[in-house]
Amino acid sequence: MHRWSKLFLPTLREAPADAEVASHKFLVRAGYIRQLSAGIYSYLFLGQRSINKIVGIVRAEMDTIGQEFLLPALLPRELWEQSGRWTGMGDNMFRLKDRKGADLCLGMTHEEVMTEIARKELRSYKQLPQIWYQIQTKFRDEPRPKSGLLRVRQFLMKDAYSFDLDAAGLDASYAKHDRAYRNIFSRCGLQFVAVDADSGSMGGSQSQEFMVYTEAGEDLIASCAQCGYAANLEKATSKLAPVQELAPTGDGKPEKIHTPGIGSIADVTAFLKVTEAQDIKCVAYMAEKIDAAGKSAWLPVAVFLRGDHAVNETKLLAVLSAAQVRPMQADELQAHLHAPAGFLGPIGLQPAAKIMSGGLTVILDRALEGRTNMICGANETDYHLRNVTPGRDFQWTISADIRNVNAGEGCPQCDAPLRLGKAVEVGHIFKLGYKYSESMGARVLDPNGKEVTPIMGSYGIGIERILTAAVEQCNDANGFWLPPSIAPFSVVVTVTNVTDAALMQAAEKLAAELEADGLDVLLDDRDERAGVKFKDADLVGIPYRINVGKKVAEGKVELVTRATLASEELPLDTAAATLRERLATA
Repeated sequence: MHRWSKLFLPTLREAPADAEVASHKFLVRAGYIRQLSAGIYSYLFLGQRSINKIVGIVRAEMDTIGQEFLLPALLPRELWEQSGRWTGMGDNMFRLKDRKGADLCLGMTHEEVMTEIARKELRSYKQLPQIWYQIQTKFRDEPRPKSGLLRVRQFLMKDAYSFDLDAAGLDASYAKHDRAYRNIFSRCGLQFVAVDADSGSMGGSQSQEFMVYTEAGEDLIASCAQCGYAANLEKATSKLAPVQELAPTGDGKPEKIHTPGIGSIADVTAFLKVTEAQDIKCVAYMAEKIDAAGKSAWLPVAVFLRGDHAVNETKLLAVLSAAQVRPMQADELQAHLHAPAGFLGPIGLQPAAKIMSGGLTVILDRALEGRTNMICGANETDYHLRNVTPGRDFQWTISADIRNVNAGEGCPQCDAPLRLGKAVEVGHIFKLGYKYSESMGARVLDPNGKEVTPIMGSYGIGIERILTAAVEQCNDANGFWLPPSIAPFSVVVTVTNVTDAALMQAAEKLAAELEADGLDVLLDDRDERAGVKFKDADLVGIPYRINVGKKVAEGKVELVTRATLASEELPLDTAAATLRERLATA
């Protein structure tokens, strides 16, 4: 039996000054975590108990589909070079040298290591499929650690990897992980949504994120209440309502308009009495291209889209296959577009024939296809053009969806209005394809004796993110409550007056009975005022509290459900059975 008086449970009345989100505030105040340095946290007793319960659920579900490994956290440069990610990971990777000068890194993820094992050990299709997973510490040199455990530099991850003979096998492995993840998050008590997502640096043909809606989230999710469509903003698409086109003027060809000192979209549209949807906006970038040898080159990119739309840079990076992008500076605008900021336009540009081929890559957002008689910059100070029609008056390197979806736009599946909401990612599954197995030379013999490359999947869960998402979902002004499956204790038995021998005896007996029923019990036997104990119990995330007070003389105790703060009197001799039934259906 755990006694509060004997434990290290350092609760705080005030949150840290830098804590902005509920989970950060309450996990520190409740004594779950303490910060060591930026993005690096220690897990204290209550925090570690919850983490262990989450790990137990993850392991139980993953063991139904895969085999647990434990891989090194310290990894050699050579493996990452073989996959092409030594350079591609950039400053996010912690790098170091050993005493002999060899380059090493701290593992952010383990595709390379798992593939190294596969290429040495897997020889035949008879050994496939394989699903290998681990639960291990990962490292990321996060540029802006914040929000407690949501953006950190060291974290615990469950990462799994599948190896299959063909795409049909990968589909099956992907589906197994989808089911396992839904079971995991349901057992952890999360209200989650699965959304289409961008694969990012992981690569691959398909990926899906498991998200929890919360204002603390840094991801935006577009979703449809009518048909269930959901996608990360980096992947989301929508159907746009028709736009009323402007009537042509003069001969209908591009016509120069004097717009003195008017460069912003809002000012131009107000001056010309048009809508932003009738304007063509230019956003100019320099994009970094890294070749197979790791050599970097910065190349110019001009993106054209509706004036009321914004570039989604993740979509843009995917179209360009670029490492990163940054806005063009004034001298670069003159060198590549021969125009000043505020008056940029597509007419007169010479688009490169291929993306990132050395010249100016010109990208047209698909929402501009089929549009006519629009307004755009004239590439000359104080002038714009009207009567501009894409395709007739200018060309481009590629047309692609590179814009952010906006709330209220039509669902791509059913046309109902989309909603946007902030969310936290707790899991992500990827169809990697052949990115790693091909580049690292993994081969097996197929049933015909032919040497083939196995196809891979990668599947991650952020262990601490499950904890933080649960806190974000379940909190109020006084603290938080965790789902019983991941709470450090199922119930706290609070003795209102420890100097009363009868109360202590009843509380000890009840706590022992609850523990014998298999519940995790915390007995609050501190010599403190009842009000102090109640406030602490409300703070620290335990879903139920049983108060043992004066009514014990009548054979009664009080059961408080933390989520609702509802209380009820129960007979002392049936309190344990009642709580056991509540937990069984929680």
